[in-house]
Amino acid sequence: MRLAVIADIHGNLLALEAVLADIAARGVDMTVNLGDCVSGPLWPAETAARLMALDLPTVRGNHDRWVVEAEGEALYFSDKLARAALDEGQRAWLAALPMQRDLDCGGVAVRLFHATPADDNTYLMEDKQGGRLVQSDPAVIGGRLGPLGDARLALCGHSHLPRLLVLDGVTVVNPGSVGQPAYSDPTPPDAHVSEVGSPHARYAVVTLDAGMVAAIDFVAVGYDWEAAALKAESYGRADWAKGLRTGFAK
Repeated sequence: MRLAVIADIHGNLLALEAVLADIAARGVDMTVNLGDCVSGPLWPAETAARLMALDLPTVRGNHDRWVVEAEGEALYFSDKLARAALDEGQRAWLAALPMQRDLDCGGVAVRLFHATPADDNTYLMEDKQGGRLVQSDPAVIGGRLGPLGDARLALCGHSHLPRLLVLDGVTVVNPGSVGQPAYSDPTPPDAHVSEVGSPHARYAVVTLDAGMVAAIDFVAVGYDWEAAALKAESYGRADWAKGLRTGFAK
């Protein structure tokens, strides 16, 4: 069985369509979505409509939650934009997404979540050091994972950085971000950037065979990122535009 893993679309419909076309060309058996679907100065409502029609196994990201629940200063620009753009049905779809989900894929128990199983806004495999995200110690990652029951494959997003770790018999995969290859989080005291270093749309394909994780392929797909950058600029978001064009936040 081949499982496509997408995450952190952030309203980038152009990147999503390119990834979906690539997934279709590879003939995978199932696609799962790890959240942060619509928040971004791009195409939130159109992205929500596309994902709702696909009806993929999907979990909630922190921005999905904030679009629905956050108020006042806690509501970031992109979350506020998405909330205003979505219709009632789309907001209800976001609100109903579970924080985590378990699947049986080819005889392999799989746990889906956005950041960690217990917190949709805590990095699983990264620490903030020197203004950047660096890979955490395996013991720290294990503590954030907590007990996973029978799961042998754990799928997460949130950091936008493709990562692979095998820890105590569990394969942990972050596919990277479909729609936002770089961002800056200015929140004190740990302001930091996440930068993948190219503008490509990212996802992963996990091959499951004989009840085991047999292979993981990280995929980078080209698309019209200049059009996405121009869309971000139309909302006054030069920071988003730079990240979309380059994969760097600074």
